[in-house]
Amino acid sequence: MRISTTILLTDESIRPDRLARELEQRGFGGLYLPEHTHIPVSRRSRPPMGGELPAPYLRTLDPFVALAAAATATERLALGTSVTLLAEHDPIALAKQIATLDWLSGGRFTLGVGFGWNEEEAADHGVVWRTRRELVRERMGVMRALWAPEPTAYEGAYASVSASFAHPKPQRPGGPRLLLGGQAGPRLFAAIAEYADGWIPTGGSGLTESLPRLRAVWTGEGRAGAPEVVPSFVLPTAGKLEHFRGLGVEEVVLQLPSGGDDEVRRALDDYARYL
Repeated sequence: MRISTTILLTDESIRPDRLARELEQRGFGGLYLPEHTHIPVSRRSRPPMGGELPAPYLRTLDPFVALAAAATATERLALGTSVTLLAEHDPIALAKQIATLDWLSGGRFTLGVGFGWNEEEAADHGVVWRTRRELVRERMGVMRALWAPEPTAYEGAYASVSASFAHPKPQRPGGPRLLLGGQAGPRLFAAIAEYADGWIPTGGSGLTESLPRLRAVWTGEGRAGAPEVVPSFVLPTAGKLEHFRGLGVEEVVLQLPSGGDDEVRRALDDYARYL
């Protein structure tokens, strides 16, 4: 089971290039970064983890720029987002960003996508909250059209693109590995089975009950094999990781503290026992 990491990188934390080198030198599998373009002062939307929103959420770095720095500082470390808020992006511009990052990293990028929890943040991007899931689905359709080997058009109710020349192309045909985030449920599992490679749940609680349901939906959609499941923002214990391994989970993303170099290194030294 691969042990990867995630962290709320900020302008006050360890730099992404230094963190990436520390991870690769120690043998960790990957680095996944979350995204918030901004956090409106209004707190009508409550954070899914409960309580007050932790201060680092107010200062997060852009994940794609930070991951580009990590890519150029490493050779093997996998890179990803946990998660990209696709509804808040122009899909044509984002397709270019992702393809460029994937090219720079030699195909090491995984695209984690979420539907979002902060309604005020999404509203500032012009997102109509009730339609965000369909918006994400169609924007993925636009990006995959641009990543196709030949100029390909995509026409949707919320997003479209004409047949176009677009380079570079992601190394993996059809685009990078795509994992959808969100709470277990019929809508999410249907979306995963329709157009994703798997699920990137937060924390990983309840997988014993939810994984059979996801796999049944996946099989019912005619998908071969099994969906990938990559629990993220996990606070590890040996028992928890052994439980995930028993469920067939092949990668777990451990949460690092959003701190300076010394604090993060201490956490990495502690987590090294799980490698």
